Amino acid sequence: MGKIDPSVKVIDADAHARDNDDLVKPFLGEAFQNRRPPFIPRETYDRNLGGTLGHSGVKHEERLAAMDTQEIHTAVMYPTSGLGIGHIREPNYQTQLCRAYNEFISDYCKASPRLKAVANLPVNAPAAAVEELRYAVQDLGLVGGMMAAQAHSKNFGSAEFFPLYEEAQKLNTPLAIHAFGGDEPGSEIFDQFISIHTTGHPFPVLRQLTAMIFAGVPEMYPELKLGFLEIGCGWIPYWSDRMDEEWEKRGAVEAPECKHEPSRYITSKNVYYGCEPDEKTIGYVVGEIGSETIMYASDYPHWDMSWPESGSLIWGREDLSREAKENILGNNARRFYGLD
Repeated sequence: MGKIDPSVKVIDADAHARDNDDLVKPFLGEAFQNRRPPFIPRETYDRNLGGTLGHSGVKHEERLAAMDTQEIHTAVMYPTSGLGIGHIREPNYQTQLCRAYNEFISDYCKASPRLKAVANLPVNAPAAAVEELRYAVQDLGLVGGMMAAQAHSKNFGSAEFFPLYEEAQKLNTPLAIHAFGGDEPGSEIFDQFISIHTTGHPFPVLRQLTAMIFAGVPEMYPELKLGFLEIGCGWIPYWSDRMDEEWEKRGAVEAPECKHEPSRYITSKNVYYGCEPDEKTIGYVVGEIGSETIMYASDYPHWDMSWPESGSLIWGREDLSREAKENILGNNARRFYGLD
């Protein structure tokens, strides 16, 4: 695999922090210092197959070295354990746990200007999420907010989240919907993690996307930047067609705030998607919707990432123009996160 042109400053739009309990605890606050770990309930599945898959990624030097290996200039980090924040039902505890993570990751990023991060938002406390996003962006220097797609009963198309969307639009900062590939309703039919993980990323994110589009969120907040991450991009043409068909028959009655075909919003300039570097259908999707809203994601240091090739897999593709490669590897993430 050939080297990426050094003039292209690759931005990893979806990397992950190792937010271990011992790293987050110092920021948790006195009221919750006596909580016993794990702070967020964890599954018992062997995600890394006995330590044979994935990377540590805890220390700054190993993360930056891994970025160099992958030819990544800047990485935008999302939580790891914190992806399951929806498991926390106590609103006050969830809010404080998000605050602790956000202060931890802001401090972590001070080690290098190449490290950026988004805030974890307390999705079970939507009103508190507004304040947390404002604090994270204005005071901590984080570059967006994350809404965990699952492990809770919240519908992101609900009006209780509208103040959050209004605040994100006002701050000109993005909101990303992200799943964790774990247990969710319906997965009880499986007895192996391979099946749970296969379905546990796309289904929760697509449900939230469906809820938000039919609720008219992009219509009501036309400058709001939304990201739907860690489910690839090959589904976009299929899901757009499916939503359009439903809207044509039932939209006027059941989705009156969705003023246009859902595909119009899904392919708009302010709705972005992550892509897996080895997805076979990237070229087809770019031909359908253009290359301006698809972002490269390494998923480092998780076990299911491509290693050591990553962005170079996109650079070496023959089904993408140079312009499309530059957009996917850097330009789009730079615009989405508002990076210099």
